[in-house]
Amino acid sequence: LSLYFQSAQNGIFLNGIPVTLSYPLLLGPIEALPGKDFKVLYPPINSNEAVDCQCEPSTCDYAFWFRTVPDSSKVEFLGRCNNADRVSGPFKDKGRFKFSRKGLSFELRIINVTAEDAGIYSCVLSDKKLTIETFRPGTLLLPGVTPPTLPPTTTTKKPVRSPCLCKKKTSNEGCDSQVLWPLVGVLAGLALTIFCTLYYFSRLPKKCHHHFVKKRLMS
Repeated sequence: LSLYFQSAQNGIFLNGIPVTLSYPLLLGPIEALPGKDFKVLYPPINSNEAVDCQCEPSTCDYAFWFRTVPDSSKVEFLGRCNNADRVSGPFKDKGRFKFSRKGLSFELRIINVTAEDAGIYSCVLSDKKLTIETFRPGTLLLPGVTPPTLPPTTTTKKPVRSPCLCKKKTSNEGCDSQVLWPLVGVLAGLALTIFCTLYYFSRLPKKCHHHFVKKRLMS
């Protein structure tokens, strides 16, 4: 994917789109970066907004700034800035457009943004010899426009278990054992007493037994 500036009688064209220039600019091929989306900014009217142009991973000495007007599809050349912050171009003396070098990137700052500043701001980076130009994806500026509201993110909530309102059954195992064993002891003692009594009378002689019964009747 390559973009070329072509000269014509009516001016300079970028891929068939007229480019408004105050002097000859780029002569070599421009390397575009495909697969990049526009960054969208929504600055309030009369505010200040900055658009940056990253140099990495390539080495850059110059940054050429352009604005594409959406309605007319016309590309306007705004200005050029180098590493020493030397600026040239048609928008140099307009006061509201500030071109500068910021660390590893170039920056275009627009002062007191107006509705007429809407457009796509893009930059072309170049080396000192102007032999290699790299086109960076633009930034869409929409002054005074309300940003779209993002849909709320839906998260699947885990089902909440309702608390059990049923009364827990009380265990009677302890009570059964506490009642059963004393009862077994009483029955065993009673059975042992009856057995001993019967055994005692079975071992007595008949005379003693008859005497015991007679004595009991007389009493």
